[in-house]
Amino acid sequence: MNSSSDNNAKIKKERFKRVAEQRTNKILKTLHLLGNCGNKANYDYSDAEVNKIFNTIEKELKNTRNKFSDISSKDKKFKL
Repeated sequence: MNSSSDNNAKIKKERFKRVAEQRTNKILKTLHLLGNCGNKANYDYSDAEVNKIFNTIEKELKNTRNKFSDISSKDKKFKL
């Protein structure tokens, strides 16, 4: 690797850390706020509604995690 490539990799790494930290903290704050909806004194909800919320979150979390995998489904090629 030459100096330019090393510098570019360093910039990408720093950008990833900055953006990933900001976005992760935003998600954590939003999840905390969602947790406030669990207060039965202020809200009325069914188990089915809660399950729908968390099933959706878990599905999206799984999809997002897969984007970090080296092998994603969109990169797979068909072979006989």
